[in-house]
Amino acid sequence: MATSNKVKRRLRIKKGIRKQVHGTSERPRLSVFRSNTRIYAQIINDDEGKTLASASSVEVSEKVSIEVAKEVGKKLAEKALAADVKQIVFDRNGYLYHGKVKSLAEGAREGGLQF
Repeated sequence: MATSNKVKRRLRIKKGIRKQVHGTSERPRLSVFRSNTRIYAQIINDDEGKTLASASSVEVSEKVSIEVAKEVGKKLAEKALAADVKQIVFDRNGYLYHGKVKSLAEGAREGGLQF
């Protein structure tokens, strides 16, 4: 029962975030998805509905940790800079901004993306 409430809470928070955060061609949206075993991130232009760059922990390591999430952020930043994207808006997708989500964002900043 608690899991259902947790999922509903995250989806409610996600809706509130998505009302305010919108990716454009000048500032696309960095969306994060976190599961129990993996972390995924993609840079999306919502105007055209296209994914410009993506990275996941599958490319970096077998298991996800804070260090692996930081590496995913750096790898995503490399791909984004290759696609000529420098500024983004961050969509934490209803997750709290700490732990793996925060580490991914810090890795993307270190890689050269501006939030």
